[in-house]
Amino acid sequence: MKITLNRLNDDFLFECTNSQGNSILLDNTSQPGAKGVSPMESVLMAVAGCSGIDIVSILKKQRQEITDFKAEVEGERIQVDDAKPFKSITVKFLLEGNIDPKKALKASELSFEKYCSVSKTLEPNVEIGYEVFVNGEKVEG
Repeated sequence: MKITLNRLNDDFLFECTNSQGNSILLDNTSQPGAKGVSPMESVLMAVAGCSGIDIVSILKKQRQEITDFKAEVEGERIQVDDAKPFKSITVKFLLEGNIDPKKALKASELSFEKYCSVSKTLEPNVEIGYEVFVNGEKVEG
């Protein structure tokens, strides 16, 4: 796996491109007029995307009908010397459709405990939690 990063302006706007030519923009979001996401926001996006792919894949294999899938991710950061790494990340999954709530919860559990490489990479240093909602109702374990 390889990406390239190219600076696009005289400040902090970067384009990151993968080997297939797909790209995202990264920027210093503390500056006015930022045109991309911050690197730390991209980490939260990566957690949501990785687990989202897992969950949708698992539920499709179980023939669950997903009509809408969203995730909201919040990260809490702490000061460590001059850096501010994540201390914890919480993901809230919002699924709609003809979905068995227990299967949605199990798919989420499998993602974080077994499949999601992004959360597994962060896990030694970051506490990661999640909540699952199906058709507006919180699924309890």
